[in-house]
Amino acid sequence: MITIFTPTYNRGYIIEKLYLSLCNQTSNEFEWLVVDDGSTDNTRDLIERFIADNKINIRYIYKENGGKHTAINLGVKNAKGELFFIVDSDDYLTHDAVEWIINNSRDIIYNDKFAGMSGLRIHPDGRKIGGGSDFGIIDADALTIRSEYKVSGDLAEIYKTHILKQYPFPEIPNERFCSEGLIWARIAQKYILRYFYKGIYVCEYLNDGLTFNRVEARRKSPEYSIILYSEGVKNKRIGITERCKYAILYWRYSELSKKTFFQKLKLVYWWCIFFYPIGVLTRRLNR
Repeated sequence: MITIFTPTYNRGYIIEKLYLSLCNQTSNEFEWLVVDDGSTDNTRDLIERFIADNKINIRYIYKENGGKHTAINLGVKNAKGELFFIVDSDDYLTHDAVEWIINNSRDIIYNDKFAGMSGLRIHPDGRKIGGGSDFGIIDADALTIRSEYKVSGDLAEIYKTHILKQYPFPEIPNERFCSEGLIWARIAQKYILRYFYKGIYVCEYLNDGLTFNRVEARRKSPEYSIILYSEGVKNKRIGITERCKYAILYWRYSELSKKTFFQKLKLVYWWCIFFYPIGVLTRRLNR
């Protein structure tokens, strides 16, 4: 069984589109686990109505607001499926997504090399997010798929639940945004995914979503930004050009950290100091 997991916050105005796409799946071998991250709108009433419809298996958990990453941690702890598929509340699935995942996971579900699999995120008109040509099937980790195979854009990753339990998101008081890329990169040090050129996840990036507000979210969560970019700088499996970009971003987003300059410097390599002026400049230009 698959756990389709949705972290949500004040998305009562749009979450029904996802619900309807789940009702229209060609396979019902899934649970829909919704973790409400402190919504103050009508989300609870909507989910209770969906449960009363008795069309699909739904579980609902309400928690105090702590950010998407804390909702994911709670979702992983409570998931009943072998596979864990994060589907945001403003997106939806193609009608055959669940059946396709089940059919194509059979070769990797008990293979210890694999952390899971991935399909594509697509626009409503079917175009791949990020563009690019048909790559067929690739077995690679979450870093190599970008650096060596040049696959761009957000993807639709489905992870084995027991592996995600080994890699929880760090939780820092008073910070609300931790990039999922932090955990995917950690998992990539040990495991690979099977990537398919198959659209299963339909995206409609909204103005109130994290994608549109990522820069501001990282500014408000400087300690998470420091962790993300310091680990990127030190990751020798990433090309030097990319690591230099991480060094610039490290200095850009560490502005609001309470750490001293020398404490920040100790978290990265000595050569990163050469990118400090560029990081400061980009920070000031993008205020």
